[in-house]
Formats: sequence, structure tokens, C-alpha cells
Amino acid sequence: MNESNGRICCDADMAVDDCVPVLPEADTQGSDEALAAMARALAHPLRVHILRRLSQQAQCICADMVNDLALPQSTVSQHLKVLKNAGLVSATASGRTMCYCINHQGLRHLRTLIVSL
Repeated sequence: MNESNGRICCDADMAVDDCVPVLPEADTQGSDEALAAMARALAHPLRVHILRRLSQQAQCICADMVNDLALPQSTVSQHLKVLKNAGLVSATASGRTMCYCINHQGLRHLRTLIVSL
């Protein structure tokens, strides 16, 4: 974690390209369910766009994303929640502000699950 402008946000030291595959899980059914959950999270074009945007910066405040996307805050928050629940995005609260970033461990896990198909 790093601190920026008094906000604690996610660590962005590692790029997605630097991710190393994790060992595949022994539980195939659990792996299938995990992959399906992540695929559902990526099934909406706006969520893919949000994930791509987050991958281009170390962190993003939800309000900034709402302004950039010109969508209601509730819509952006709901999509971020889906990505977070799938393990693809991490969030840190700083007062009433939410800071989001890519969850590199989640992306490594997704990569491993896809490679194991």
C-alpha cells in the first residue's frame, strides 16, 4: 500500500505483464466456479472499460471515475462492486472516499485459471 495525498491506496509496483502464474488449484470444481465468477464480472463492456482504466493508473477515486464516465455514481459503484467481489479490483476507504485499484493477485489467479483450461 502507498499513501498519496493523505489517502491510502493500493500498491501499483507490479505491472500486469510482470505477473507470474500461480500453481493451479487441485479442486477443479472450485476452479471452475472461480473462473465462471470472474468471467461474469468481465461480461459487461463497462466493467472491462473500468478495469482497463484502472490498469493505466496506480489508483482511482470513485468520484473521479464517475466524472470521467459521465454515469450516475450508483451505476459506477455497482460495477466496481462486481469487480471487487470477483477479486479483480481492490478498494480502500479513506473517510467517505473510496480508492480503487487493480488487484494483481486476482489477475494472476484469473490468468492461471484460463491457462489451466
